[in-house]
Parts: sequence; structure tokens; C-alpha cells
Amino acid sequence: MALLDPKDWRSLHGGPAEAVEPATGEGLATLTLAAPADVATAATEAAAAQRDWARRPYPERAAVLRRAGDLVHQHAAEIGEWLVREAGSIRGKAEFEIRTAAEECYEAAALAHRPLGQVLPSGAPRLSYTTRVPAGVVGVIAPFNVPLVLAVRSVAPALALGNAVVLKPDPRTAVCGGHVLAAVFAEAGLPAGLLHVLPGGADAGRALVEDPRVRVVSFTGSTAAGRSVGALAAQHLKRAHLELGGNSAFLVLQDADLDAAMSTAAWASFFHQGQVCMTAGRHLVHASLYDEYVARLAAKADALAVGDPFREQVHLGPVIDRGQLGKIDALVRESAAAGVRIAAGGTHRELFYRPTVLADADPDATGPGSVGACPAYGREVFGPVAPVRAFRTADEAVALANESSYGLALGIVTRDAARALELAERIPTGLLHVNDQTVNDEPVAAFGGLADSGTGSRFGGEANLDAFTETRWTTVRATPAAYPF
Repeated sequence: MALLDPKDWRSLHGGPAEAVEPATGEGLATLTLAAPADVATAATEAAAAQRDWARRPYPERAAVLRRAGDLVHQHAAEIGEWLVREAGSIRGKAEFEIRTAAEECYEAAALAHRPLGQVLPSGAPRLSYTTRVPAGVVGVIAPFNVPLVLAVRSVAPALALGNAVVLKPDPRTAVCGGHVLAAVFAEAGLPAGLLHVLPGGADAGRALVEDPRVRVVSFTGSTAAGRSVGALAAQHLKRAHLELGGNSAFLVLQDADLDAAMSTAAWASFFHQGQVCMTAGRHLVHASLYDEYVARLAAKADALAVGDPFREQVHLGPVIDRGQLGKIDALVRESAAAGVRIAAGGTHRELFYRPTVLADADPDATGPGSVGACPAYGREVFGPVAPVRAFRTADEAVALANESSYGLALGIVTRDAARALELAERIPTGLLHVNDQTVNDEPVAAFGGLADSGTGSRFGGEANLDAFTETRWTTVRATPAAYPF
């Protein structure tokens, strides 16, 4: 039995849109986008439904989340086809998303059972304790790149903890990042009114952040957009959890085993066409290994197949659209004009961009200078581009890693794990992986970044308790207290 019914996608008022397959340009389905008025309607219905949902026994909420996880697995073939065709995912990436989405639901089901408060000492003769209570209505704004996971990682725990959710998926991945979840949770028995899926543009996103019934906003996307969301949420005195961009460093120390490291290095920059916030945007390699590293990574890039992931067995699929393609290509061409050497790639056919290795990626391509002179090194490319730069001392490696304004992920490859941990103490980052690459996530782990990578908010595991509940302090006396007047 099919999970998705297109007639359920057309009750909004923002106008028609097409779900498009990036690999072919083919329209996959007709959608309707949300208008700001749809956000107001959804938030009103969600607030009304949430009150009853919060009173439901936690085993009932947990059971819905477990069924949702089971249904993701049950409908894996249908969901996977949408992830491949609508998001341009290779099949392995789609399988990862399906597996992780189910695990997010199971982890959220367990979250409903967690202790929700503390008994506190008090200087007065009374019982004093805290409890976590649902925030109310949670607004979730999710991106196109890992659409299913980056939506469900907020939707599932928010629901499990007694909230209602209004989800705005990116309209480019409205089906696999939105309508799939609506269908899964409906089939899992989630009561009506608790989850609203509103694919739409910036006007719908603004309405979601501004709506007074939405008390918490969970946003995943670019740093520029995140700044706007954070500022708007602050104006309305509501919490915004911002998981933003990155330009993560991948450090290869002098004692690294290159035979073991090359697969890790390639995956760090080329997985899902580099369209991942954790992608390694700066390969910092010890000078003694630099030439060999560049040659090996270039050979690896040249050997990767790029093509239509639905019809071919490939390593990389298409980037999401022509706007993203133009940004990637411009950054590579500008870097080459500044003196950077293109060791591999740098070309594209339609939306299929070849995995690219940029050598000698010093900030000004010739020596010390402004990072802006080599844009593919200093900015988040969000494409399959691996700039490589040499360092000579540990102090220089730390200084280079710290040049970026981002602070999301860090990978360090070395035979001496203790040395890696010592270096990492000097490099602010939200995520650290020793002898692994930067693109890592698990539902049980607290995920988030620092500085331009986010507000330090975390998604995953017990961190979701802080993200999607409020803390209430309660005191209880046996008789009314007496005061001086």
C-alpha cells in the first residue's frame, strides 16, 4: 500500500509548485505551497490540539513514535525513491536517511519516558521541585540537503514531549522532507491537528517565526538565514534553536596513515555532493605529506562516478538546482583566478558537478593575506569541493583551523589520539572526530555548532529536553506561609 496520496498536498493557498527531479528536470508531482494565512490557521489548530496531547499518558505518546519508526522502515522503498529523485541522493545516502529517521523516532519514544524534573533543597518548610512542561507549539524550518532527517530530528522529540508541530520544509524537497512525515505520523495514529506540513518560501517562514502561538523555533539552514530567524524570534521573545552552516577543518597530522585516510578524506568533502553543513571545507595537511595527499585525493576524485542516482550506480548525484550550481562554480573559478590550482574536477555537466580538489589553497593563493582572496577556502561552498593547504607545525595547524568564523565540526587524522585531543582543546568546535571525517551524526548525540555555525543549541538525545520543554519551579506547603505583613 502506498504511503503518499497527492490529494493531501493541495489544501494550501500559496499557489502551485512542482516537485522536480534535479537529475532530469522532470516534474514528479504537483504541490501547493503555504501562504502566511495557512501558517496562522495551522498554528491555531496546533495550539488547540496540543493541550489534550500534553495530557495524554506518556506511554501513549511513546507508542505513536515507535509506530512511526516502524512505518518508516515499512515504507522504505517508497520513501527512498523520493529521497533519490527529489533530493538527488545516491541510494546509500537515502538508506542512511531512512535508517536514521526511524532511529530518531525510536529515540524520541524513549525520551517520553525520561525523568522530567528534580527535587530541590529548600530553606523553607516546603516541597520544592522542577518539572519540564511542553513548550506548546514548535515551529520547525528544515532544509533541502538531508530533508527527512533534519525535519524528523525536531518533529519527533517535540511530539514525544507533548508539543504540537508546524513544519515548513524547503519547497525543493517538500515531499521527502515534509509530506512523508505527515503521512507516517497519520498512519501511526497521531491525533489530528498536532502536525502540520507547510512547504513554502520566506514569507511562510517569517509568519511561522512571528506567530504568537509558536513558542519555540527549530531552524536548520544557512548562517545568513539563521541570523534573520534569530533576530526575528528575539523580537517576539521566543527561543530559536539555530543549526547553521560550517567550513569545517580536516587536519592530517605528520604521522597520519594516508592509505587509511584517503577514503575518510574523500567522504568528508564529496558525500552528497558536499551539500552537508559538516562537510570538510578545509583540508589542512602537514607539509611532509602534502604533495602525496593532493595527488591521492585528486586521483580519488577523478575515479568517482557522477550521474543520475535513480537510473545509474553513482557516487555523486546532482546538486539541488541551478542556483546552487552557479554558486559552487563561481567560487571555484574565482579561486582559480586567484592562483589556486585545480588538481581534479572543476567542471560540470548540467547539475552534475565533478568532485573537485583545489591545491595550494592559501588564503591569497600566494602567501599570507585575506581569506576572501581564495573564496572556496574561506567560505562555505556547499558543493563537492576540497581545498587543501599545508601546515608545518602544530601551532600553525591550530591557527589555521581557528581562522574560520564557523565552529561546527573538526576531524583529526593521526596515529596519536591523545595528541589529537590535546590539539582539539585549542580549537573551538561543536563536534570532534578523531580518525574520522566531519560528516557524522547519531540520534543519541547532542548535535550543534558554535559561532557562525549556530547558537550552541543542541539536537539529539537528552539535549532535546532542553530544546522542546520549559522548566517550571513548584513549591508546596502543608499550610499557608506567614509573612511580616
